[in-house]
Amino acid sequence: KSTPILTQSFTFLINEEEKCKDKAPFLVLLISTTAAELQHRNAIRQSWGNEAAVPGVDVVRLFMLGTDTKGAHEDTLRRESEHYHDIIQQDFLDTYNNLTLKTLMGMRWVASYCSGARFAMKTDSDVFVNTMHLIEKLLRPLPPSTQNYFTGHLMKGHSPIRNKASKWYISEEEFPGNRYHTFCSGTGYVFSGDLAAKIVNASLTIKYIHLEDVYVGFCLNAKGVKIVLVPYSLFNLHKVPFSPCTYSKIITSHHIQPREHILYWETLQKKKHTC
Repeated sequence: KSTPILTQSFTFLINEEEKCKDKAPFLVLLISTTAAELQHRNAIRQSWGNEAAVPGVDVVRLFMLGTDTKGAHEDTLRRESEHYHDIIQQDFLDTYNNLTLKTLMGMRWVASYCSGARFAMKTDSDVFVNTMHLIEKLLRPLPPSTQNYFTGHLMKGHSPIRNKASKWYISEEEFPGNRYHTFCSGTGYVFSGDLAAKIVNASLTIKYIHLEDVYVGFCLNAKGVKIVLVPYSLFNLHKVPFSPCTYSKIITSHHIQPREHILYWETLQKKKHTC
């Protein structure tokens, strides 16, 4: 099998090699973002993505970026990175078709610089993540196996979409098959730290597909990893109408605006005890 894009050939322009130097965090948050989404990042930093959000649990937050065609945000990004130390960036173009590269960058980072991490979660900057519930409900007490653990919103029996008008269109040339392996929606999935290296390793032999979550599913399948089933109510692909009681029992909600990240998180902290 030939890989048209050698995913390992990209270079870190911004890296945080020291982030896990003296620690093995319980959870690494890998948040997909673009340079322009500063408000989303700031909102996440002061809400669910705050590294001190869950008392007594070591959390590391990282925003993943590619490069801007126009180089418009370079200086601001550099400053942001120097201020928060939570950005990693490689030299691929930040486009929809390169989302797989972005996720693989995050996986590579965990495998190379944070291999002691117990768990990681990949999500997007317009997703609200109840980090508290994620840790208390799913990850503590620890899952039966803390190796080869992968879970999220299960996508099973999906076929490639050949309609060019669709956001998820994929050509016969890019993917000739007629069925995807089971995968988890890229809006948010959780995996044990050991899988980062295995997924990166699988990506060296599996032909590139731009649909990031589908591609990760192929890598898991190649490594014989079975996705763990969790209740569908936990990982939501849509926007869940906000109420403290509902949000205290979910892990993800999609299509969230910057101010909503903060509002929902703050309300949750104040009101979740009343459910």
